[in-house]
Amino acid sequence: MIDVKERASEETEHIELDREQFRNEAGYLQQVLKERQGLIQAAVMVKAVDALETMKSSLAGIGTADYTPPECAKRCETVGVTKGNLNTLSTIILGIMAGLFIGLGAMLATVVTTNTGLGFGLTKLLGGLVFCLGLILVVVAGAELFTGNNLIVMSWLSGKTRLASLLRNWGLVYVANLAGSLLLVVIMFSTMQWSLSSHGVGVTALNVANAKVNLSFASAFSRGILCNMLVCLAVWLCFSARTVPGKILAILFPITAFVAAGFEHSIANMYFIPMGILMSHQSSVLTAAGLTSANVAHLDVMGMIGNLIPVTLGNIVGGVIMVGGVYWLSYLRQERAAATCAMPVTKAAPAATPVANPVKAGTDPIMVGVGSKALFEVLGRARDDNSFLASLSEDPHKALKDYDLTPQEKAALASGDIRQIESQIGALDNALQTWLMARLSQEKW
Repeated sequence: MIDVKERASEETEHIELDREQFRNEAGYLQQVLKERQGLIQAAVMVKAVDALETMKSSLAGIGTADYTPPECAKRCETVGVTKGNLNTLSTIILGIMAGLFIGLGAMLATVVTTNTGLGFGLTKLLGGLVFCLGLILVVVAGAELFTGNNLIVMSWLSGKTRLASLLRNWGLVYVANLAGSLLLVVIMFSTMQWSLSSHGVGVTALNVANAKVNLSFASAFSRGILCNMLVCLAVWLCFSARTVPGKILAILFPITAFVAAGFEHSIANMYFIPMGILMSHQSSVLTAAGLTSANVAHLDVMGMIGNLIPVTLGNIVGGVIMVGGVYWLSYLRQERAAATCAMPVTKAAPAATPVANPVKAGTDPIMVGVGSKALFEVLGRARDDNSFLASLSEDPHKALKDYDLTPQEKAALASGDIRQIESQIGALDNALQTWLMARLSQEKW
């Protein structure tokens, strides 16, 4: 009995010890869980703070995403300088691409407005929406479009693009746009897409082109004005956007408006009318349209020229005067006037004439003004002569060989070291210094 009681007592003690150990281990586990829960909560808080900071940065970016109208004017002016100085090959290639892009928008508009059954207004609206593809490709992908390039007039009015450079760009781009449009016409005709919907696509193309060639001069001209006013406003709005979605949204409404309203775009007509001419020679399309050859008598090359002349003139008026000229007068005119007033009234020597003025040994050419005078001539010529500026950028040593510049000045001009140039013109009088500083601030080459 004694053994049994002792063993029972021992077992009871073991059980109590086990319970105590269990309590201790449970308490330890609870402590560990609490600590880990605290770490998890802290990690969640850190992640939440990071997310809030990211959101704050994004919202701040959205708040400063758009450029103001005066900033748009400066950006448009800068792009105009770039386009005016673009080399011939690049201008032609990008012009051909723009003709293709606008033609693709015209092609898509032709397809989607065929047999819609939506009525006049909604069908026009749908055609305008899809036609936006053309300018979206031009702006986002990059191309040279004649109607949009009418805004180069802003850099010309500011004196930063020569008239010859502006006309050269317009001429090359216009012809290249025509080439790109005709290339797409040939490709699309070969696809036989015009036979879709029982030749309904061909009928749409025929009717669109026939309506265009039968417009009067006054009607085509006025429609051309309003069309390019909207196109250039779309491009202008794109200068305010920093993102691709912003540019697309800026394009959407003005372009939709001009297409839906039936305004005339010279580059789009370079696709619409030639495609209509080809359709007029397809008997199946004429039959489907319920027309005869007499009904499309004006749908030929002369009819196309008769449309493009007033439409192109109208496009120039709408883009150059009603957008480019208006915004230049609003935002850039005062800068040009200030630069003109700051310019010294002195008769400068011809830019090509080198400055030959020997410097005595031991004298500082900067202080006596020999180097500064030559530097002044180089800067003045580079500011007014785009071809000289281009040669200075491509081969500065060759462009500067006829000028009596110091080695430091040549190195500064070759590398575009504005600070060095500014430090070397300090010996000039205040009027010249103010003028040069203004020019340097405008031309960061």
